[in-house]
Amino acid sequence: MAEVPATGALAFLLHHPLAVLSVAVFADQLGLPLPTGPLLLAAGALAGQGRLDTASALGVCVVASVLGELLWYEAGRRRGSSILSLLCRISLEPDSCVRRTEEVFVRHGARTLLVAKFVPGFATVAPPLAGIIGMRLSRFVFYAGAGALIWAGTFFLLGYIFSDQLEDVARHAATLGAILVAAFLAWLGWKYAQRQRFLRNLRMARISAEDLRLKLEAGEEVVVVDLRGALDFAADPRTIPGALRLSAEELADRHDLIPRDREIVLYCT
Repeated sequence: MAEVPATGALAFLLHHPLAVLSVAVFADQLGLPLPTGPLLLAAGALAGQGRLDTASALGVCVVASVLGELLWYEAGRRRGSSILSLLCRISLEPDSCVRRTEEVFVRHGARTLLVAKFVPGFATVAPPLAGIIGMRLSRFVFYAGAGALIWAGTFFLLGYIFSDQLEDVARHAATLGAILVAAFLAWLGWKYAQRQRFLRNLRMARISAEDLRLKLEAGEEVVVVDLRGALDFAADPRTIPGALRLSAEELADRHDLIPRDREIVLYCT
């Protein structure tokens, strides 16, 4: 196998391998947009050349990842649904950013941590959800560590196998990177415009919590439907007195339970 020249990112990684990997993986798990995948690929290529100890590198990645996830886990355990609200506010799709993750997490439990890092956005949301539902710390650490090993190991293996081709890819990285950045910015602009249109349409149909309270205290016939997901409800089981409890997934099949002769108020957060 030909030796990969130590240039660019590979040279920097070669001189500070464990420090670079630990910082990048930890920051990535906190949600910072760092190119962790390419770094892991480069580390795998260096390991294939015998210039980096695979066991040490993977161990550092697993420990850094679990430490980052533990911060989110503890935040979810202590702060509950407010952490999900924070994640929603910083998400590109704040109205559905957590819902899909909740559905998957409720269906598959701790096993979702094994693949969470391969799904954009999931890696940050899954740990606080585990804390919110009260997953045992030992169970969380085991699955989070196993997931980190699978994730880092996959990139290492690909880097090892294709180490001869990585230098060719690096020569075209600038052009490819510019294309990807332009495509991402275009997509981001489209999502922002879509979000603004949604908010303009929704603004006419919103009611504040205070207005709803006044209606209920005045005895107006209002039907309140609690559409919060299972994890949201588990984190904060309080509900508006008299509210009809339905998950969003049940709405299509059980909508006939909602009276049509009164004002209907839906809430999901």
